[in-house]
Amino acid sequence: MTQGRDLDALIDGLSLDEKAALTAGKDMWSTSAIEHAALPSVRVTDGPNGARGSSFLGSGTATAVCIPCGSALGATWDPELVQRVGEMLGEETLTKACRVLLAPTVNIHRSPLAGRNFECYSEDPLLSGTIAAAFVRGVQSRGVATTVKHFAGNDAEFERNTINSVIDERTLREIYLVPFELAVRDGAALGVMTAYNRCNGPYCSEHEELVTRILRDEWGFDGFVLTDWFANGTTVGAAHAGTDLEMPGPGRFFGPALADAVRAGEVDEGVVDAQVRRLLTVFDHIGALDDDPAATERSIDRPEHRAIAREAASGAMVLLQNDGLLPLARTIDSLAVIGPNAARAQIMGGGSAGLRPHHRTAPLDALRARLGGVDVRFEAGCDIAQSTPPIGGPSLVAPGRQPGFAVEVFSGDAFTGEAGEPLLTTHREDGRLIFFGPPTPEIGDELFSVRATSRFTPDESGEHTFTLVQAGRARVLIDGVVAIDGMTDPALPRGDELFGLGSIEVSATRELSAGTTIDLVVEYSSRDAIGIYGAKLGWRPPAVPDEMERAVAAAAAADAAVVIVGTNDDWEREGVDRDSMDLPGRQDELVTRVLAANPNTVVVVNTGAPVTMAWAPDARAVLQIWFGGQEMAEALVDVLFGDAEPAGRLSTTFPIRLEHNPSFGNFPGEHGEVRYGEGLLVGYRWYDARHLPTRFPFGHGLSYSSFTIKPPRRSAESFVPGDTLRVEVLVTNVGSCRGAEVVQCYVSSDAPRVTRPPQELKAFEKVWLDPGESTTVSLALDDRSFAYWDPEQPGWRIDDGAYTVRVGRSSADISHVVPVQVHRGHP
Repeated sequence: MTQGRDLDALIDGLSLDEKAALTAGKDMWSTSAIEHAALPSVRVTDGPNGARGSSFLGSGTATAVCIPCGSALGATWDPELVQRVGEMLGEETLTKACRVLLAPTVNIHRSPLAGRNFECYSEDPLLSGTIAAAFVRGVQSRGVATTVKHFAGNDAEFERNTINSVIDERTLREIYLVPFELAVRDGAALGVMTAYNRCNGPYCSEHEELVTRILRDEWGFDGFVLTDWFANGTTVGAAHAGTDLEMPGPGRFFGPALADAVRAGEVDEGVVDAQVRRLLTVFDHIGALDDDPAATERSIDRPEHRAIAREAASGAMVLLQNDGLLPLARTIDSLAVIGPNAARAQIMGGGSAGLRPHHRTAPLDALRARLGGVDVRFEAGCDIAQSTPPIGGPSLVAPGRQPGFAVEVFSGDAFTGEAGEPLLTTHREDGRLIFFGPPTPEIGDELFSVRATSRFTPDESGEHTFTLVQAGRARVLIDGVVAIDGMTDPALPRGDELFGLGSIEVSATRELSAGTTIDLVVEYSSRDAIGIYGAKLGWRPPAVPDEMERAVAAAAAADAAVVIVGTNDDWEREGVDRDSMDLPGRQDELVTRVLAANPNTVVVVNTGAPVTMAWAPDARAVLQIWFGGQEMAEALVDVLFGDAEPAGRLSTTFPIRLEHNPSFGNFPGEHGEVRYGEGLLVGYRWYDARHLPTRFPFGHGLSYSSFTIKPPRRSAESFVPGDTLRVEVLVTNVGSCRGAEVVQCYVSSDAPRVTRPPQELKAFEKVWLDPGESTTVSLALDDRSFAYWDPEQPGWRIDDGAYTVRVGRSSADISHVVPVQVHRGHP
């Protein structure tokens, strides 16, 4: 790293208390400042979906570009594209007056049920690490540090704050640490975030083997290590392990507690100096120490950013199945658009990475806008909401004619005495009235109150349901009368929302007439809340009779149908794992019945992780679009009508049934432990070893064009450790349109001396070719392509013998195999 300040002299000029203060956050999103030393506070922001700024859980005023989710970026198999996405996020981070982006998430898709799979790239460590390194390079090229997370073994949400991930040494080294290693060595990541969980005993924040001996000493990492928010740790343990920064502030085991430990002789002051030096070296390197402390966040919607997000969305979409139905003909006169995810844009998963996008367009709206005179009929068919969605939309208008709520923030408990003048007047576009930390700095740790006011005019008559989830105390008034009271009797049990800090959902129903306006007020007190404050006002319209039958009838009457099914942030979110691989609600039935009613049906799957798809054999076309970010709807229309190639390939295996998954029986854990009993056989490695069929294999994806892959040419017939073996493959587009092909190279040992997977991805390259165009792909295999981790004599070991290099389009579609003889050695 380069640096502009004499950090040794600066650190020498700080007192012990000042140095210790730098090891803990000042507040939720900022580091501590030392004014006399001209050390400003440095702000950080989530994360994997985009640089969200101050908006939290989709609420707030700041907007940001929302990129495709992690599993979508992994499905691009395109490091160059992901690096450009990273560059865009680096620029967005700076607009939020931040210098650290809390991303990327590189944990492994161990089970389809893991709640945070959508944030992570792949089941394969090489693909995960290569995409992560590109993301890191892009973000950091703009003077923003990344924090690769969650280090390590955080591959489920079950008891994540305390559970012990029990992973044998070979599996840890060959699978779960590789993405971090590549992000550090190839991406030059400046930050690493430790996981909440324990890993083979110690908590990750105080895991000296991981943080010091592997990350720093072995991989040469010279950046800073920070904890996940509110992660467990101890002062002495975390300091000696090499963790540098505890977040958020004020510190619990760092900060003043660390200074006290030094005075007590439990921690050497030189340890604190090293922590501070690592942190300040990164901040100095990226220029953060010269930032204006008064800088404020901005929301800048740039056309070029929209273009990159749209390219990434279509570049991630995987055409799983197609018998010629796609692309759809532009000559159709009628189109049925069906499914619970058609009229709403599920563009990201749930949790701390959630943000307010610059814009949000539903697939239905994008289709109607693009198709002009085509008769487009919509039916939801079924409902999948587990919790009630926040009230919003054009029917909700605040005073001043702004959509949403007018929000006033008061000091103290304004609803038990005089409210006084509001400390803050702001606006929320929907019923998510949530704050992560105090809504304004003047409040600090003191009690505060919120009043949110709006008017609601329903479009239809009938029984409307209003719901409340609170973190603190709240009540809902309809036309001045309390309809839901969680303030005078606030002892509501905890629920799953708001990371388990919110109450269960309580409801009230009202018979309303279409066009008749009602006054809505939410009053809130922060009393009893911890960390997350506020309330969510939800709303459900009157139930639609015969939803399924109406959808089937619409499909039968149309020239073609597009069924958009999937999950939402009830089902895929931080803090909770899924309990089933099936589509929620009656969606599987909906797809089956629509396919029977109209064979010209495209099934669009809007999820972040695999779902069962028992109906897939009956579908002419199936398209996986993931959570595609703010440009997902426009990109989907591009792909459906052939204006863009569905250029993605699966970054994770889609099993036929959950019981076939390698982690089944060892997920999510029990009695405080999760045992990684499948060992090395993660993802496709398991299906290959067990000869199990899959719904769609790892690496699979079709194109609108056709390609030939010629037999590979090797640079040598044998490999000696220290050399590089090049495998050159001629690829030709023999189709009628421009398209993308991903050449995948797997390596297997013919007679392994230890247990090894049947094949492992060791190189890949994505190419775009015009019709008739050819190119030669050069795939490089090095020592690690043939090595395994030897726990007896710790290190990477290569056994001599016969190996096979396998080149193809997926783990199950191998076009060519070539033998390679490897001579014994140790890399």
